[in-house]
Amino acid sequence: MNANTIAMACHLCGLLGYLANGLGSIFGPLIVWILKKDEMPFVDAHGKEALNFNISVMLYGIALVAATFLTFGFGIFLTAPLGLGLVVFHVYFAIRAALAANEGEMYRYPFTLRLLK
Repeated sequence: MNANTIAMACHLCGLLGYLANGLGSIFGPLIVWILKKDEMPFVDAHGKEALNFNISVMLYGIALVAATFLTFGFGIFLTAPLGLGLVVFHVYFAIRAALAANEGEMYRYPFTLRLLK
């Protein structure tokens, strides 16, 4: 496999959290990144970006759940639509990043905490 395909896999593996448990969105890109980061600098850069994005999305989701509980459930009228928007945001930008990786371009996700540098 070439670096573009593996970098694309880093981004698409982040969507595994919707099929498996929520942590699949972290472990999928993490495994691909760990296996190929030393051999392919392009995969290293995309893997870090994918991990940062998926960790950020998970933290935003946790914040929405916490807000729901802190308002004794009344906040669900606000957090449920925001949660649905977060899912759409996650899927859209993961696919956009995967397409950029497949074309050999770097991609920076918006609203992402840069935890891995």
